[in-house]
Amino acid sequence: MAERLVGKPAPDFTMETVTGDGQEFGHIKLSDYRGKWLVFFFYPLDFTFVCPTEITALSEAFAQFKELDTEILGVSVDSVHSHKAWINTPKDSNGLGQLNFPLASDITKQVARDYGVLIEEEGVALRGLFIIDPEGELKYQVVNHNDVGRSVEETLRVLQALQSGGLCAMNWKPGDNNL
Repeated sequence: MAERLVGKPAPDFTMETVTGDGQEFGHIKLSDYRGKWLVFFFYPLDFTFVCPTEITALSEAFAQFKELDTEILGVSVDSVHSHKAWINTPKDSNGLGQLNFPLASDITKQVARDYGVLIEEEGVALRGLFIIDPEGELKYQVVNHNDVGRSVEETLRVLQALQSGGLCAMNWKPGDNNL
C-alpha cells in the first residue's frame, strides 16, 4: 500500500546536477533548499516530447516563482551528461536551450522510488510535482500519467494558496478571501 507523503517531511535526497546553462556539474541536497519553498518535479526522460513543454514553461515562469521565494528543481532518471546535452541542444532540434534552474540526475532511481513516482517495470518516473515548504514539509503533490503535461498556472495558484496561510476554497485565486 502506498504511503502518504503530504504533511510529512519530504524524503531527503542528494543528487548530481547540471546548471540551467548546461555548463557546470554539481550536487544538490534537499537541505540546500531549507528556508525557501521548492517546486520539485519529476519527468520521464530527456529528449522526449511532452517534457520540454513543461520544463521550458517552468523556466519561462521562473521570475514569478522567485517573487514567491521559491526555487525549482527538475529531475529524471537520465544522467547529468544527458541533461547537459539536452540543455545544449537548440529548441528547434528537440532541445531545451538554457534554463533558469538546474536539472538533477536520479540515475539510481531511488529518489523517484522514495517519492512514489517510479514505474519500476519501465525504469522511468511518472510526472510527479511536489511543493515543499521552507521547513522541509511536503505540502502538495500531483502525479500525472506521462502522456499529460502539468500546468504552470495551477502550480503557481497552489503555491500562492499554500503561502496564504489560510483555508482556500476550490478555484481560489490570489486576491480572493480565505475561508
